[in-house]
Amino acid sequence: MTGREEVYMLSFEEVGEILDDFADELPEGFYKQLNGGIVLLPDTKIHPKSKAQTRLYVLGEYHYQRYGLGRYIAIYYGSFTRVCSHMNVERQKEQLKKTLLHEFTHHLESLAGEKGLEIKDAIKLKKFMDSQPPKT
Repeated sequence: MTGREEVYMLSFEEVGEILDDFADELPEGFYKQLNGGIVLLPDTKIHPKSKAQTRLYVLGEYHYQRYGLGRYIAIYYGSFTRVCSHMNVERQKEQLKKTLLHEFTHHLESLAGEKGLEIKDAIKLKKFMDSQPPKT
């Protein structure tokens, strides 16, 4: 044994089960007005500000539609596989949990009329994009 865990990409079904387990651990209050729940989609979503040489994948999103689907969290399995395929299972689980908690923070801030994480995300994205070479 080398001490390294073998890299294995979690299946769509496994990711769904892991998300369910994480979701069950969260306090009931987190789900206030999250009428659409947590949705695992097979999609690969590329951030609209991606540059050709630097693909930015969206792992999850918080959605709020006043009319229609309401409030829900979408996790993108296709994006997850692109970003995490080199990770061992434990790191993949950590990334899933981190993503889910990030989207729940957006949800809770939305309920409170806050935008702190949204602003922090925008600043982080701008710094990253500014550090990338221009398109040629």
